[in-house]
Amino acid sequence: MPIANPVLSGSVRVNVRTAVNNAQIRRDKRNGKDVIIVPSATLPDDVVMNNIKYPADEIAKSFHTLDRTFAPFRHPMVNGQYVSAREPEAVNDFYIGAWNENVRRENGRVFLDKVIDVEVAGRTENGKRLLEAINKGEPIHTSTGIFLEVEPSEDSGYSYLAKNMQFDHDAILLDEEGAATPNQGVGMMVNGKQEITVINSVLERAMDEVEWAAGCLADAIGRVKEAEKKQTFIDKILSKLGLSKGEEESESSDNNGNSEDTSMPISEEEFKALADSVKALTANAENIASAVEKAVSDAVAPLAQKVDALTANAAKAEEAERAEITAKVVANNLLTEETAKTLSVNALRELAGKVKGDAAPITQGVFMPNTSGYKSLSDELPGGAE
Repeated sequence: MPIANPVLSGSVRVNVRTAVNNAQIRRDKRNGKDVIIVPSATLPDDVVMNNIKYPADEIAKSFHTLDRTFAPFRHPMVNGQYVSAREPEAVNDFYIGAWNENVRRENGRVFLDKVIDVEVAGRTENGKRLLEAINKGEPIHTSTGIFLEVEPSEDSGYSYLAKNMQFDHDAILLDEEGAATPNQGVGMMVNGKQEITVINSVLERAMDEVEWAAGCLADAIGRVKEAEKKQTFIDKILSKLGLSKGEEESESSDNNGNSEDTSMPISEEEFKALADSVKALTANAENIASAVEKAVSDAVAPLAQKVDALTANAAKAEEAERAEITAKVVANNLLTEETAKTLSVNALRELAGKVKGDAAPITQGVFMPNTSGYKSLSDELPGGAE
């Protein structure tokens, strides 16, 4: 059962959740370090969520405050209460080496990039979870924490207007809906003293409601048009047979002005029987179309199964290759096994290609003497093994 919208006044905080398009995630290097860039989006102009409208002009005045903010793992909480991502406790417990940048407003919506420092993320359990989810292509959500003031509105579509917005952070979420149940108000600690209401909104739902309404309208229009087509089809057949119901009796006049009835008389019962027959023929045509569609589907099914099998085999082969390359780069002290697991197969291939010869064998944690003429990486470094 939905929770009723809370009565609001003054300052509130809103958490706005939205989904990430995993296909747009990319990798880069910054200051010599590996980073992952996760594009995301938040408030569209004039969206209404949880009975609050976010006017375009208010978004335009404030969206830039999201630039260079933290991108914590989940919305930070201390002692069960939400806090600003800038609070020291929030940094200590929720920071995973990610921040927000390149904030811009395009086509009536706010877009931004999350930059994740792979090395820093690998230092925490939550950071490792995020890296693993990105590597596996699992769903990722973001949720923007915004401080704002609400102003009552007399509009029938919403009760409040958002004013004076200040973006605090844009959190990264893996397996939770926003921060809590949408519409639920909870206390939030601000500097350990003041408590304000928190509203958890889901942007996808707000957008889905509009799309759902438009879809219903389009479906209804389609049904009406389809019904009109079927009725027109029936009417045309009856007309060809000279049995159109309700048609005025045609009259032909001779030179003497005498009228002759040339119509084909038909009773109500006969008309209904014929109409039912035509409808049955129409329905049978639809059944034939369904049968053809099923036959095609059945024929394609084995091909789809083969494609699935090939995909699964390719995945297994890639996993085996990953294990082999990982062992190679770890044995040559290029990376730790833990760090290697965060890289893509392509990155590991490139790194493994820089290894000269086969990996040096290891026994009891000590490199064995090399009799094959292979030089390890340490041999080539100043002060290396002699």
